[in-house]
Amino acid sequence: MSGVLMTDRYLSQMTESDLDEVVVIEKNAYEFPWSRGNFEDSLRNGYYGICMRHVTGTLIGYCVLMPVVDEMHLLNLCVAPAAQGAGAGLALLREGVRMSRAQGLEGLLLEVRPSNHRAIRLYEQFGFVTVGRRKNYYPARHHTREDAMVMRLTFAEEGADGAR
Repeated sequence: MSGVLMTDRYLSQMTESDLDEVVVIEKNAYEFPWSRGNFEDSLRNGYYGICMRHVTGTLIGYCVLMPVVDEMHLLNLCVAPAAQGAGAGLALLREGVRMSRAQGLEGLLLEVRPSNHRAIRLYEQFGFVTVGRRKNYYPARHHTREDAMVMRLTFAEEGADGAR
């Protein structure tokens, strides 16, 4: 995937040189962001990082995916707050599915905070279904923890390559 052009934005493989910008977006978008080290470790371990940039070169969003046996695990998908609601998250998700299918994997798995209604709506519209819950998975305010909803998209299902 070298520079896949999509109207006014393009996708490219995440590299070490993208991480300064990635970390800025991560900190602006999340109360409990990944560290630069998390991203460095992901790239070093061979996980897939995808960056989405506006044709001007501005980073809009990114995602990190990890192949696990017969499916892909979406570890992080983030769109810059100023760019949210314009289809970037959907485009990143579609690319993750495309990459997973190209490798012959059976599906895509992810965790999401139950409080992240916008992300849940995107995943459900895309065809993901809730398959479980991980107790106390995420850090939360006041030194507490928040569960994670585990969602899966199985590629054999109808509509598994785009929003319904």
